[in-house]
Amino acid sequence: MTIFDSWLGNPNPRADDTDRVRELRHLTSRWSGLRTLVTGIGLSGFAAADALLEVGAEVVVVDSATGESQREKAQLLEVLGASVHLGPEHVTEPPAPWDAFDLVVTSPGWHPDAPLLVSAALAGVPVWGDVELAWRMRPQTGAAPWLTLTGTNGKTTVVEMLASMLRAAGLRATSAGNVGTPLVEALRHPHAYEVLAVELSSYQLHWLSTDLENSLRPRAAAVLNIAPDHLDWHGSPEAYALAKGRIYRNTEIACVYNAADPVTEDLVREADVVEGARAVGFTRAAPGLSMLGLVEDVLCDRAFVENRRSHAAELCSLKDLRPEGSTDPVPPHTVENVLAAAALARAHGVPPVAVRNGVVGFTPAPHRVATVADPASTGGVRYVDDSKATNAHAANASLATFEHVVWIAGGDAKGASFDDLVSTHAGRLRAAVLIGRDRDLVADALRRHAPEVPVVVVDLPQDGTVSDLMDSVVARAADLAQPGDTVLLAPACASWDQFRSYGHRGDEFAAAVTRRFGRGS
Repeated sequence: MTIFDSWLGNPNPRADDTDRVRELRHLTSRWSGLRTLVTGIGLSGFAAADALLEVGAEVVVVDSATGESQREKAQLLEVLGASVHLGPEHVTEPPAPWDAFDLVVTSPGWHPDAPLLVSAALAGVPVWGDVELAWRMRPQTGAAPWLTLTGTNGKTTVVEMLASMLRAAGLRATSAGNVGTPLVEALRHPHAYEVLAVELSSYQLHWLSTDLENSLRPRAAAVLNIAPDHLDWHGSPEAYALAKGRIYRNTEIACVYNAADPVTEDLVREADVVEGARAVGFTRAAPGLSMLGLVEDVLCDRAFVENRRSHAAELCSLKDLRPEGSTDPVPPHTVENVLAAAALARAHGVPPVAVRNGVVGFTPAPHRVATVADPASTGGVRYVDDSKATNAHAANASLATFEHVVWIAGGDAKGASFDDLVSTHAGRLRAAVLIGRDRDLVADALRRHAPEVPVVVVDLPQDGTVSDLMDSVVARAADLAQPGDTVLLAPACASWDQFRSYGHRGDEFAAAVTRRFGRGS
């Protein structure tokens, strides 16, 4: 019997109970008077500062930016009693000696080698992220359990689907964390939630405290997949994977992993969990013991049933995963997403009927393999917006969905390479239209692994806008496409070099398609 057929875990290691840690525990038990430095005044930083002020903490906020948004937030926080310092000169040294602070709360995007954070660590001042802060600020009794998930791709889709399943079971539930709603805001909702579906990024997980006794303790946790990403932040694939794996620490009921991704299984094996927590896998094949999987066209559960050796619970069918009226094949990653969400929901006791109802009632967020014009309106060519495919792993899943593709790619590569992606899909590429700062990295991979594929580079026009850029991209793609092809925006790169966000990039693509062809599907 392996560890995956039995119970997981050893007693959790405990952080050294230093005087500083003891004092911090005492202070956070009452919060009032806690001297806190918040680094960053963005969405999570503002929410953290606001929450700390509400419980009577003394708050100082620093941010290098001085734009209108930062000034507006600073003014609000100052009215509430915070001291705010904006400008690059305020993020290298603390605004007061370190013995004036009990705690630093950092925004997720701040890199660990930021001078201010390094200085805090050297001075012995604890540094928490917004997730750690939210966990410590939970009510002493009756707090909503957290169902947490992370992964390179699919996080937001799965966390929203999980929230849909929880609500279908009649629970007051919401999604929070990296998905957009800061956790401290979710905790302060006037009508307390019964359970939270929590998406966590590798940045957020990096900043969890090493004090396991008091840190995050999820009811169930999942890592959907691991592929190289954010290497410019973490420094190596190994460091990135280790950050993701921290989500399993202290898990109470189930550590959910992807059977098709051995790295996620290894992370479970290495996790320090609460005694009694189980490893639960999901697979697109028939499920083994303690797994969820696919039998013919039925998604089923052999993990959370009374007799898992001989029984399985039917959750939903592949038909339930298709948009109404669609006969298209269900993409493999969609099956995995549903199984992962279902595993977390089932770990919390959600019945099978609520899992199905949550799937049927779920509407995917925009820019995720969304058809913006169907062949009937474009001369036989489908136009698909998967702007959310901001790395090679996501683009791989997107490209695998279609047989013949004119691929729109490029942007900010975040330190990644594209050789494996291009070599895997060279046979389905009709052509490639490349944009963005790191387009040459994609072009080089195409030259090495798909030299016969036509490549077109489109630059931002001089004195032009990103709308002009996308008009040119769509025009070039339309010239290259043949009836039956898919023009696919799956950039495999982040959008920040030319667009405000991946959503902005997808919106501009859809608008350019509409300008060329009129309203499609």
